[in-house]
Amino acid sequence: MNSIRIQPAGESDIADLADMVGALLTEIMEHSGVNAFQFDQTATAERAKAWIAEEKYWAFIAKASDSDQSIGVITLYRSHALYAEGEFGTIAELYVKPKWRSQEIGEALLNKAVTFAQTQGWQRLEVTTPPLPEFSRTLAFYQTRQFDISGGRKLRRNIG
Repeated sequence: MNSIRIQPAGESDIADLADMVGALLTEIMEHSGVNAFQFDQTATAERAKAWIAEEKYWAFIAKASDSDQSIGVITLYRSHALYAEGEFGTIAELYVKPKWRSQEIGEALLNKAVTFAQTQGWQRLEVTTPPLPEFSRTLAFYQTRQFDISGGRKLRRNIG
């Protein structure tokens, strides 16, 4: 693994965070052939900044130590459900720039999320993978890191 550091996203990281979330959504739509997301860079950055400040959303940025370049991100939010027996964390986004993949950066980000979840007293972390079979490597990534399949597909209904 290249030398990286993982740090909480600060105000100076918001634009990079939004860029990487946009790249993730674009990649999902291109591979699945479904235009599932509307992405606005400015609105995404504003939401991220506000939610992080309000402690509704947490983001950790992977940076290349030699260049200080943002190369990956993982984001989380607090969830509650009776089936989960209380409070838990949900991974909203995990993205590593293509040039940096297969270098254990995703695993380092995931480990940071697990450590953070423990400090929050969460009993579990949940994640929804992008569509299968297009993202079967993503599913395998999580399964080899102690995530178990716990349900079916994620569905949504737009209200507004």
